[in-house]
Amino acid sequence: MTAEDSTAKTPTYQASWPVVLGLVGLDYFSTLAYQPSIASEAAGLLAPLATAAVVLLTCLGALPVYAYVAGRANPGQGSFGMLERLIPGWRGKVLVLILLGFAATNFVFTRTLSTADASVHVLGNSVPGWQRALDDLAQAGQRLKPISNNSVWHWFWELWNRQLVTTILLLILSILFWMVGGSGFTRRLMRVAGVFVAFYLLLTAIIIGSGMLYLARHTPIIEQWWSAIQAGEWGIDKPLWARSDPGSLIRMCLYLLPKMALGLSGFEMSMAAVPLIRGERREQTIRTRKLMLTAVLIMSVLLLGSALVTTLLMAPGSLLAGGRGHERAIAAIAHGEALTEGIEASAVNPLFGPEFGTAYDIVTVLVLCLAGASVTLGMRSLLPQFLLRYGMELRWAYSIGFIFHVFTCINLIVTIVFRASVDSQRSAYAVSVLTLMTSAAFASTLDIRRRGRLLGLVAALPPAAITAVLAAMTLGIVIYHPGCLLIAGLFIVAIIVTSLASRWYRAREFRFDGFEFASDECRNLWEEIQRLECSIMVPIHPGGRVNPDDKEASIRQIRRFDREVPLIFVEVIVGDASDFSHRPLIEIQKTPGRYMVRVTRCVSVAHVLFAIAHEFSKVGQPPEIHFGWSDQNALAANLKFLLFGEGNIPFLVNDLLRRHEPDHKKRPRVVIG
Repeated sequence: MTAEDSTAKTPTYQASWPVVLGLVGLDYFSTLAYQPSIASEAAGLLAPLATAAVVLLTCLGALPVYAYVAGRANPGQGSFGMLERLIPGWRGKVLVLILLGFAATNFVFTRTLSTADASVHVLGNSVPGWQRALDDLAQAGQRLKPISNNSVWHWFWELWNRQLVTTILLLILSILFWMVGGSGFTRRLMRVAGVFVAFYLLLTAIIIGSGMLYLARHTPIIEQWWSAIQAGEWGIDKPLWARSDPGSLIRMCLYLLPKMALGLSGFEMSMAAVPLIRGERREQTIRTRKLMLTAVLIMSVLLLGSALVTTLLMAPGSLLAGGRGHERAIAAIAHGEALTEGIEASAVNPLFGPEFGTAYDIVTVLVLCLAGASVTLGMRSLLPQFLLRYGMELRWAYSIGFIFHVFTCINLIVTIVFRASVDSQRSAYAVSVLTLMTSAAFASTLDIRRRGRLLGLVAALPPAAITAVLAAMTLGIVIYHPGCLLIAGLFIVAIIVTSLASRWYRAREFRFDGFEFASDECRNLWEEIQRLECSIMVPIHPGGRVNPDDKEASIRQIRRFDREVPLIFVEVIVGDASDFSHRPLIEIQKTPGRYMVRVTRCVSVAHVLFAIAHEFSKVGQPPEIHFGWSDQNALAANLKFLLFGEGNIPFLVNDLLRRHEPDHKKRPRVVIG
């Protein structure tokens, strides 16, 4: 069974695109739980304008890019698959491995940040029962602190507070949810996701819609806000160049874009969800684009509305750290809390209060927890698609869900190290989001450019501009928070090192999916060779370095083969040696006294020679494989084999035969000299 087969046999339920929208919405729409607070903290009174810039970038940048990727990439692979195709060999695979490191960062921080924000909603709720229970758990942890004088023990219990306790409990809840959907994106999982997302959007729309109607009836609030904008009273520290003219406002919104980057998250999940959409390839593409367009339109309206409502109706200090609306702005409005002095919650909507707020908190917490669990499932389906095909993951690890268990431990460690703080995790999460989006824009630019000359160059300009904008945003975050790149770097190093170690371990597997033949005549000659009573294989260097007549004369003289014994010259031309499994293409020419077998589209000379000899021994007598002496250094030869499919070929062929043919009578013989 090949690596591709392993992933293909994962059960997948397909549904209509509105149903899949619910699954994608867990990640995308859940951002509304904390994005208004991030916008207010970063932009102050400019939050609605900065949010409008995010919406424009989403509609004019991210949406067109991912709509293009959906049509050009293999289902479920996104921009990773495009880059692998556009940049062949080890360069492309290393680039994909680096991006998988950022994807792992994205998946981990989606889960930990979402769960941390869910705990903020739990702790912000005034229901006394669970608050007392959380207090008891936090105090119990403090009572364990004096048990040991170990510094690590003390450090851990110093972190132990209500926020960390709640986050860990919610992480356990999301792990239990994975056990429900552990077999993949099942019908039950998508139905649960759709119900929660629909209810969450309904309640969010009621809150934001009520606030917008209140603002429409009280226009002086809007006028007062706009006057403050024009006066330059933005509530944030301004750069020296910032003014109140329209040009400066536009530049300021662009300047604030990196801090607002989390409003763009969720597109990679839409790429992972493509195989879940019912239909053939073309229909899947069309429906995926409908899904993304619908999601973007819903999110754009809610993002703009939430920024306006929270900025204009809530007390400014309530959205900052320590305020009642910090990281739960919309929920605070639902509770009737943190509104500007003089604005009554009942005047905005009579429903607002503890009961309505508690209902909204429950739905928000569930959506945030399920968002983390759903991206974990997305990671579980994305990583093996590449790692298994690269020969960089053990099949047993995939079969027992080893990746999931490792990332569950990483989630717990990240939660503890970052003290379950949403603020502390934002930068690392934003860098991973923007890097993945930049890679998608770059892949689109590269693909469009290669599809035409002058026309391709012109058509590639828009995605190239989007790539530049997203790359600049990523650089902006890294400059202000360089530590976030270190976190992503740890994931990248971990994936590359473990992947290469696994590739080395698996390098001497069979790695063979069968032969293909250039013509029926070649297939007939192949069957003729298999029936020979005595098969003498002579590997030769490709490219015509050796004259076949001279080579044949030399071998017959040294080995004393009669003219009646035909020689089988095998010329192997390595294709993309970075691939793992292969299906070589064979061409055969027959001349008096010898056969010339030319093999292309392969990943390793040793594996091809072994496969040919092994196939011959199944039908007739095991062949002899005659090599000349190699003068290569052993270490260099092994590295050359791992990276370029060549190296110490006689030893490797003999090793493969010894490993995979236990019967000595059927094992081909390797002769060197």
